[in-house]
Amino acid sequence: MKFRLRQMEVFRAVMLTGSINGASKLLFISQPAVSRIVAHTEQTLGLSLFNRAKGKLVPTPEGEALFREVDGFYQQALRVDEFARNLAHGSTGTLNLCSSPCLSRGLMARAITRFVQRYPQIRVSYHVTLLADMAAEVLGHKVDLAVSVMPLQHPNLQTTPLTEGRMVCVMPRGHELSQLPAVTIADLARYPLIAHERGIAFGQLVTAAFRKADVELASRIDIQQTEVACSLVRSGAGVALVDEFTVDGMDWPDLQVLPLVEEIVLTPSVVRSVFDQRTTHADKFIEVLHQQVAEDKQRQVNRP
Repeated sequence: MKFRLRQMEVFRAVMLTGSINGASKLLFISQPAVSRIVAHTEQTLGLSLFNRAKGKLVPTPEGEALFREVDGFYQQALRVDEFARNLAHGSTGTLNLCSSPCLSRGLMARAITRFVQRYPQIRVSYHVTLLADMAAEVLGHKVDLAVSVMPLQHPNLQTTPLTEGRMVCVMPRGHELSQLPAVTIADLARYPLIAHERGIAFGQLVTAAFRKADVELASRIDIQQTEVACSLVRSGAGVALVDEFTVDGMDWPDLQVLPLVEEIVLTPSVVRSVFDQRTTHADKFIEVLHQQVAEDKQRQVNRP
């Protein structure tokens, strides 16, 4: 074979990403290695696959035509690869998932339960991860997809909004604020406040909301995990601003949850690699996830 499988893989990566740098990141190899393989491929095939213009690679007509053939072949190779992995793990293989911690107790727990009941032969491997680490897990193929509590910005990630949520106020049942239908940021400022550290995503959202309301954010206790904030509220340390998804996944009758007048919106999203074009178990899970979201919304409408 003049055109070997590795050369096809590298050529396809350059075509998909549009650059040597992008291909090296996709394949986890060095840029010089990508350049050498591309140059060797052109030499052995006797074709000019790219024109070099101002540091960019522009496919030639021959390169475009070859890519159509290579991509079709590569998709078939991916199906063979998935088939082989399924054989190694039983009849249907494994779905690898991760999500933001705050989604794990409610939405993700219900969706995964629904998924394994519908597809009992598919094994699920699930863990939680922070937003800062999620892109590396998806692009490094550690997971098939991730569900983030907020959209991720990355050129090689496809982020699709799933639903919406809000930050809410949590207080001990019977607290002075509990008589209100909703609380304002100014209301919260009068009491010891438990809030997320300002360097993390939730903390940045809360800080921006306080700044917009022209209220000083003088938190008594700074935390990173929302469930820790709820535990502190239960112990009487103060009131807290938390995401509604964590509260939804906990059954603490001694806590009271009130909406915040100044909305702090959260947009949980499905995160996948833009290079993942296969139809896999991940697609089945996304379908289940959307069904679970719809059911949860209906449950909230029917809630007395």
